[in-house]
Amino acid sequence: MKYAELVGVYTQLEGTSKRLEKTHYLSEFLKTIDSADLSKVLLLIQGKVFPSWDKRKIGVAARLLLKAIQISTGIDPEKEWKQTGDLGKAAEQLVERKKQVTLFSQELTVDKVFENLQKLASLEGTGTVDKKVKLISELLTSATPLEARYIIRTVIEELRVGLGEGTIRDSIVWSYFAKEAKVNYDKQGNNLGIENREEYTKYIDAVQEAYDVVNDFSIVARFAKQKGLNGLSEIKLQSGTPIKVMLYPKAKNIEDAYSIVGKPAAFEYKYDGFRMQIHKNGKEIKIFTRRLDDVTTQFPDVFEFITEYVEADSFIIDCEAVGYDRFSKKYIAFQNISQRIKRKYDIEEIARKFPVEVNVFDVIYYNGENLIKKPFSERRKILVSMIKNPEYLKIKPAEQIITSDESEAEEFYQKSLDAGNEGIMVKNLSGIYKPGARIGYGVKVKPTMETLDVVLVGAEWGEGKRAAWLASFIIAVRDSETGEFLEIGRVGTGIKEKADEGTSFGQLTEMLKPLIIKEDGKIVHVKPEIVIEIDYEEIQKSPIYSSGYALRFPRFTHLREERSPEEITTKEEVEEIYESQRGRG
Repeated sequence: MKYAELVGVYTQLEGTSKRLEKTHYLSEFLKTIDSADLSKVLLLIQGKVFPSWDKRKIGVAARLLLKAIQISTGIDPEKEWKQTGDLGKAAEQLVERKKQVTLFSQELTVDKVFENLQKLASLEGTGTVDKKVKLISELLTSATPLEARYIIRTVIEELRVGLGEGTIRDSIVWSYFAKEAKVNYDKQGNNLGIENREEYTKYIDAVQEAYDVVNDFSIVARFAKQKGLNGLSEIKLQSGTPIKVMLYPKAKNIEDAYSIVGKPAAFEYKYDGFRMQIHKNGKEIKIFTRRLDDVTTQFPDVFEFITEYVEADSFIIDCEAVGYDRFSKKYIAFQNISQRIKRKYDIEEIARKFPVEVNVFDVIYYNGENLIKKPFSERRKILVSMIKNPEYLKIKPAEQIITSDESEAEEFYQKSLDAGNEGIMVKNLSGIYKPGARIGYGVKVKPTMETLDVVLVGAEWGEGKRAAWLASFIIAVRDSETGEFLEIGRVGTGIKEKADEGTSFGQLTEMLKPLIIKEDGKIVHVKPEIVIEIDYEEIQKSPIYSSGYALRFPRFTHLREERSPEEITTKEEVEEIYESQRGRG
């Protein structure tokens, strides 16, 4: 398949902000793709060459791309990069006017682009930089200007075509089940008419459920095309392939929590820890973060707890690793153990210095059975039965009571806070496990105002003694419809000057340097990858930032290395908080 065909769809998608039009363009394109190319196209259309859970990463910084562009065009791209603020468009302009004429360039295919970009992740050792530059410049030498734009954007994982997961899901339905699902739409994708809403929903739900268990649209699309609706049910949850964790919205108080989840409800401690999804298949055990990174190596103590205390041939459990002081045995805040997440050296030593207790609060898969649709009450019974001789400060089920009594719930809430926890979780006993969703099967209750998880999209170099550091950070929330990141303000307070006092300006600067994709004077724009938690005094309407909102007195609280940009606070959640804060004074 010609890469130019895929680029044509990229330009259509980028050219409209309307979700229905995007759905139409993508669904019509999917109809033309044969099965051999489908998996690659579904990844590339998301700006990826690996599923989100795959530990392999392209890992190419902007500076290396500048070198590849210069080699393939014979022109220094710095000027165009600064003018456009988009490395992809800079490459497009330079390919358009490149000085070198290549005699042996060939038309690019999807296979060739996909193969070269995947190779970038496997290169290591001496000469790696030169080999990566060669792979990228090889593509750019044969690329048309538009192809160059999207090759570069794919490498830096900033495709900018505004495709959210919901749009891709709907496109699969429109493409392969339009007739059965009773979908009617015009050529522009406008005026969507659903003849039978119940029938349409059945197909949407089937595609969504298949995606929930495999976390990869390329597999879902292939099964939909080849095997139809019944084929989607053949996609099975498997230990070893992580799925998105279920997320919980915040309730105002216990009364509000009951109104959402019903009575009686399960109340559990809300631990201030590190969320883990642990998989076992036979003797193989894998530990994943909530951003689906494999951290098995970094947690040998957790590996031992699972081996010794959990009995099952295979499972997927959802849990929280909570740090505790090795002398006082009291729980400590998440930030004290966060450094274990990306540790590569002295792992045994750091595990002894910052021990964790594993609190298991859900089971998703057990001895070959998918439990996602089982009621929470049944999943809890299975969970408790799996953990033999649970041991304090090693591994145990999350502390829980079941009650309809608000005073009993309040007492449990206070007990959790006294133990050093963040609050409580309140869960619907009949609720299913819904990966990645905040839909009311469970809520959290905390005494403090809801913090925001935001992603860093830019920063400004400091002045005076902070001149060597990035000192003011541009933060963004996510548009759940398009997946785009929308600015909501800047933060510089709460960050330390000395590394031994907490997260420092120097630490954030070193983390962001490899992610820089544009420089504009003292302002840098970065690939949205680093997630932080912030608090603030108030949310205000603002025409200055792309989200339409601004934070009054935002303050950095935590670096959240275990969280992905896809699960940060959404614009819709910001709007809800904005409405709820009225009259707060």
